[in-house]
Amino acid sequence: MTTGLKQMIDAAHAVVPRISPAQAQDLVASGQAVVIDVRDAPEVEKSGKVAGALHISRGMLEFRADPDSPYHDKTLHKDRPVILYCASGGRSALSGKTLKDLGYAEVYNLGAFKDWVENGGPIDHPIEPGM
Repeated sequence: MTTGLKQMIDAAHAVVPRISPAQAQDLVASGQAVVIDVRDAPEVEKSGKVAGALHISRGMLEFRADPDSPYHDKTLHKDRPVILYCASGGRSALSGKTLKDLGYAEVYNLGAFKDWVENGGPIDHPIEPGM
């Protein structure tokens, strides 16, 4: 049976809980959560990112998240809460399922970056071109 994008996103939503910007802010305030922006670099450069978030594009997530990878990001730990977001919530849902498949215990989907911004979440502003 062939699986389409909708089925893949539905499966991801089934295992990765969606949280509100307020819930994400509480987790961030606890000092335990790692926030990951899985958008592509041009998106982040244009709009900025959640303050303190790691930028790991979806295409590199497995390489950066797997401790056995030479590209592993040492700030990522399987027993630490992870909050993911993108532009609309689809890529972050798929990324969350990937992290769950890799053994990450506590993974959340914040959804869209704009929701964070509209709810007053702090952001790291983009750098002006040419600076």
